[in-house]
Amino acid sequence: MLFKLIGTKSNKSAIVARIRVTAGDLTQFNEVRSGSSYLSQNDLRLHFGLGQKTRIDTVEISWPSGKKEVYKDLSTDLIYTIVEDRGITQREPLGLLERSPTACVRQRISD
Repeated sequence: MLFKLIGTKSNKSAIVARIRVTAGDLTQFNEVRSGSSYLSQNDLRLHFGLGQKTRIDTVEISWPSGKKEVYKDLSTDLIYTIVEDRGITQREPLGLLERSPTACVRQRISD
């Protein structure tokens, strides 16, 4: 599952926003980061691998502005776009990633 965060009171890219995901006995944390090296850019979406789990019990977002948001009972097979103070604005199936141009390039390289 992926989360794309968009700040409104915080910076638009939500840099340093933190997410805590709880699914059963599993808890994971992640933070939005920008570039990690000279002339590079990380994917600003946050990825969580939850194995065989199909539901997330709780998603807690701490925005750079200090605001906190909590979402409950979410599916694990989606890309969520969350806008600060507006909530979940878009849900896309993770399967779209497999049809992306870069996925096709990776497939050709590995063949």
